[in-house]
Amino acid sequence: MSDRDERLAELLEQLANDSRDGRLPDLEAVVHENSDLELELRELWATMILAEDFASFSGIIEGLDDAGEATSARAESAPQSDAPLPDPFDDYEPAVEIGRGGMGVVYRAKQSSLDRQVALKMILRGALASPEDVARFRAEAEAAARLNHPNIVQVFEVGEHLGQPYFSMQHVEGTTLSRKIAEGPLPSHEAARLLIPVCRGVAEAHRNGVLHRDLKPSNILIDEDGRPFVTDFGLAKRIPPTGQLRDDGAAADVETLTNSGAIIGTPSYMAPEQAAGQRGQIGEASDVYSLGAILYAMLTGRPPFQAASPVDTILMVLEQEPVPPRVLNPGADSDLEMIAMKCLQKPTDLRYQDAASLADDLEAWLNHEPISARSSQFTDVLSRAFRETHHASVLENWGILWMLHSAVVLVLCLLTNVLQWRDAAAGTSSRWPYMSIWCVGLGIWAIIFYNLRRRAGPVTFVERQIVHVWAGSMIVSTLLYFVEWQMGLAVLQLSPVIGLVSGMVFLVKASLLNGRFYIQAAALFLTGGLMAVIPQTNLPDFSISLYGVVAGLSFFLPGLKYYRQRAAR
Repeated sequence: MSDRDERLAELLEQLANDSRDGRLPDLEAVVHENSDLELELRELWATMILAEDFASFSGIIEGLDDAGEATSARAESAPQSDAPLPDPFDDYEPAVEIGRGGMGVVYRAKQSSLDRQVALKMILRGALASPEDVARFRAEAEAAARLNHPNIVQVFEVGEHLGQPYFSMQHVEGTTLSRKIAEGPLPSHEAARLLIPVCRGVAEAHRNGVLHRDLKPSNILIDEDGRPFVTDFGLAKRIPPTGQLRDDGAAADVETLTNSGAIIGTPSYMAPEQAAGQRGQIGEASDVYSLGAILYAMLTGRPPFQAASPVDTILMVLEQEPVPPRVLNPGADSDLEMIAMKCLQKPTDLRYQDAASLADDLEAWLNHEPISARSSQFTDVLSRAFRETHHASVLENWGILWMLHSAVVLVLCLLTNVLQWRDAAAGTSSRWPYMSIWCVGLGIWAIIFYNLRRRAGPVTFVERQIVHVWAGSMIVSTLLYFVEWQMGLAVLQLSPVIGLVSGMVFLVKASLLNGRFYIQAAALFLTGGLMAVIPQTNLPDFSISLYGVVAGLSFFLPGLKYYRQRAAR
């Protein structure tokens, strides 16, 4: 094991011990002191948190049902446990358990003084609950109690019994949206009508400075009249009310009710920034993503991402795009599909600005009016084409490597051109020096590159894709000499193909990593054309050196940018 790996293991063990001992792991402090390990620490700690949470069924992510959702308090749930009911206390007489999750248990109870049925939520572990459990439970009650909206389950009273907190809330007789979805996809009009009031309720929560962070079908109750209610604010986060920003224009993180660096939410419905444990980036757009995932589930009968395990689902959320709803359900409306897919964009600024805007688009669809998801100006389309994708962060692992690769390519091209000019002056030509330079040079560099990248941390799925395309281009560059030999062509006669192949590689990188790579692709395509023209002129044949300069800059400039970006973190 390398020194780097040993440091990483020791730091993760330190964080894990803090968590097991009941202390709040300070991931940010550890990252600050070990900035060179930031990416690995964040990724591996997030995975450890997720694994421990699911193993213990008592962490941030609550227990999963068959649909990949956390079990929440819901009106129609059957009793979840043989545990005895609490004795009547204060003004409440618990009657039957109707739901439980990782933190709380919910009873249908009678409130004697008002002679009404309520839902009574109590902390699951009772007197054995940790201070963190109690704080989070109180935070849920306070977050829900500050909200007053006809589509949010109303909290009636927050109290304490025998030193343990509880709160009573509106009891909703009916079902949950997850039960309806389990029966199959919903008709498009019903899906839109159900989701609009949910969006309005979430927008009201945002206006009052509360993010839900665990929106999913099982947290949408539907009463007997078909009216939806948002419930379960157990993962809520306090933010400034809508419109209040920090000095730098971003929404301030007023109060986080869960552990720093933890993955919170339900994997199939959580936004990518939640799945990555990026606390500072979680905002209203994260709830918008979850609302889009709910719409997707209503249209298709399944969430956007689901896999054999929660960890695999998390990886899908981070790295893959959802299958368009109409592929799974051809009967789904195309405009609703576009609305859902806009919500599910991985870059937050490509989603709806807020939940109210999503509700407005759904209402426009119901009223047969144009939806904003389809109306994009040319400048907006152009801007999106040249932006970074959610995978661009992996380039921080490649910054120094790309700068080194640019030097290798330039040196190989200059040596090749020198050999070409020498042979032209001597009136001789041999392929083997060229083949030796490129085969041996690129082969040695490929081995060095692979080992340097592997030492920098885990290789992601998208990196493997890029490496395969890139390796293919290097193989083509060397095999061109063999093709020329077999076709009886002069050495370097097919060299313009190298420029075209390299342009194709950057075209792929532009689609997967950063739209600005379209510029490099265009430059390399143009270079390939010039390489074919230059030998036809009276100028010295410097075409392969031209390619070396253009290809070198294409790698060096982004490499320098991402190297500096990582160094600044």
